[in-house]
Amino acid sequence: MSTQRPTRRGILKAVAGTTATTALGAGGVLASASAAHAVGDGFGLRIVDRDERDPRMRYFRFATDAIGWNPGVNVLLPDGYHSGGRRYPVLYLFHGGGTGQDFITFDRMGIRAWTAGKPLIVVMPDGGAAGWYSNPVASNVGPRDWETFHIAQLLPWVDANFRTYAEYDGRAVSGFSMGGFGALKYAAKYYGHFASVSSHSGPASLRRDAGLVTHWANLSSAAVELGGGTVYGAPLWDEARVSADNPVQRVESYRNKRVFLVAGTSPDPVNWFDTVNETQVLAGQREFRGGLGAAGIAHEWHEVPGGHFVRPDLFRRDLDGIVARLRKA
Repeated sequence: MSTQRPTRRGILKAVAGTTATTALGAGGVLASASAAHAVGDGFGLRIVDRDERDPRMRYFRFATDAIGWNPGVNVLLPDGYHSGGRRYPVLYLFHGGGTGQDFITFDRMGIRAWTAGKPLIVVMPDGGAAGWYSNPVASNVGPRDWETFHIAQLLPWVDANFRTYAEYDGRAVSGFSMGGFGALKYAAKYYGHFASVSSHSGPASLRRDAGLVTHWANLSSAAVELGGGTVYGAPLWDEARVSADNPVQRVESYRNKRVFLVAGTSPDPVNWFDTVNETQVLAGQREFRGGLGAAGIAHEWHEVPGGHFVRPDLFRRDLDGIVARLRKA
């Protein structure tokens, strides 16, 4: 592990994305949740299923014009949320790709235990089996606008329905694999929304090695997400969109953020998927770290044995860093 220290102070600024740091309700009225506020519809989301019996884990499923099916979200509340009126910082936590991955992924892994006693709300939404946290160039199965769902709809909905800090210093974004890429992408494109960004085995370079990650995003999304459509366009890419989403081309957008990166150094040599994934992750994160270091942007990085899998110890370390960086409850 190593930490790069900045050589100069950057000035907080918005980069290629919305600069708003508060959530606006209908008619431009500031939306916020009171202590007894009932969770409801809004921001293009209509609740079609819910389970709020658990004192910490709340489940909701939405109908939305952004997605052609009803995506779900788990909202994990901190201990003591219901016994007081405090506001809390929020972590948006994104799952990886694959047909078995969804909004329940981190609950299966143990997120409740990892966050026990931590003053933090954790929001874990669906992102599609191969949605790549993007609005695709083409879909043959109806809308799959995951970026719109997460940023324009879910984020303000959370701020309106839970006691959050609807501001830059009140939000973090993190994820594993495809979700780690989504976290890096959103943190850069929507600079004013997230003060901390973490990528656990998430790719950070779309163009290296002849664009291997971009090709993989297109192939995987075509196969399991978009019915032959693609995230970035095929056979020719939407080059402007690739550049806008590519972390190594957005280095300055990470200034004044907490940046946390994890990559494995020894993927399983007999598992081609593990080898290809983590080898590319490691190379891309090293390229990204080089850019951050050259720009004097602080970042914490970990290269650890193993391949493409979640490392609970580093997630716990990351959670401690997130709580330390964000505004206190």
